[in-house]
Formats: sequence, structure tokens, C-alpha cells
Amino acid sequence: MSDEERVRVLFVCLGNICRSPMAEAIFRHQVREAGWEDRVRIDSAGTGAWSVGAGPHHGTLEILRAHGIDPGAQRARKLTLHDLREFDWILPMDRENLRDIQELGPATAKVELMLRFGPDSGRLDVPDPFLQGGFDAVYELLVDSCRGLWDRIAANQGW
Repeated sequence: MSDEERVRVLFVCLGNICRSPMAEAIFRHQVREAGWEDRVRIDSAGTGAWSVGAGPHHGTLEILRAHGIDPGAQRARKLTLHDLREFDWILPMDRENLRDIQELGPATAKVELMLRFGPDSGRLDVPDPFLQGGFDAVYELLVDSCRGLWDRIAANQGW
């Protein structure tokens, strides 16, 4: 399947070292378990550039490994205007990330807050665990939201 035929999904947070690489790894794991890995392209990016080239935060790596999820060889990168047109789905982790995406330029992608796909908890923002911790809570929010996102994409695609 060519890249144009695949559903292209991009997770976005501030630095691309905590939340978005965690969501990328969780979603990739769920898609792989469903057997649809060849039909989906998954990536992540940050709205800021200060972590470009860095691997995921040790808290993200620890929680993923504790749940048997391979983080892969992720490296932080900055969101680009090209991403807004290249991806089908862009999932910002919070409203600040959403504003940054909107300020970057017009998107052809569907841009929706990540927690819109989780259980209705009244929350809109995935908390940033970079300074405060809470990687476990972020993991739980993202597992449920990734599952909801997968259900939506699969239904839209008729899978």
C-alpha cells in the first residue's frame, strides 16, 4: 500500500518528548495488534523546537516499557506547515498545542484534541508530565483516547 493510500496520523505536544511520543507508541501498538499496521502511518511532532533530535523522556519510556509497548527509535521533531497538509489526522494534546497548530497555517487534516476520542471525562487537555510527573495518569488517558481514535478511523475507513 502506498503512503497516499494509508491513513496518516500525527500526534502533537509541546516538545515531542512526553505526551505525543507516548501516544504514537500506544497507537502504533494498538494498530499492530489489530493487524492493520500496513494501512496506517503514525508519527509525532512538537510545536517547539528545543528538543529536536532528543529521544522520549525517561518517564515516557518507563511507562511504555512497563506496559510492554516498544517505543521504537523515536526522535523529537518540530511540527511543520507541510505536516498540516501531509497528514489526515492531527491530534494535539491540549488547547495550547491546538492554537499553535492553527497559527502555523491552514490544515487539510482533521485537527481534533486527543481527549475528544476518550471517555467523556470533561477534560480537554492531556496534562504535561514533563515537570510535574504523572506519567501513569497520562498513559491511561492516552490508551483510552487512542482506542477511541482507532475505532473512529476504522469505522470511517470501513475496516
